[in-house]
Amino acid sequence: MDPLLTAAIVIAAPPTLVTLGYAGLCWVAPFKTCKRCAGTGQTTTRILRRPRACRRCDRGTRLRTGRRVFNYFHRLRTGAGR
Repeated sequence: MDPLLTAAIVIAAPPTLVTLGYAGLCWVAPFKTCKRCAGTGQTTTRILRRPRACRRCDRGTRLRTGRRVFNYFHRLRTGAGR
């Protein structure tokens, strides 16, 4: 086997595996827990320490960035046929 081809495969394989792994994760589990409220859906105010709804999420989960990108391209593709 050619050494340049082997080097190219060794260099290209890890980013490809990471990308495909993240795409699979976005497909199987499109939501992740919100970092701000730790999945509770509520945050506390600084002054009175009373719980309020988290502004970043609705129910303690947020849509992953990869899934947002997939949804954008999917809407773009389906809208192009109209």
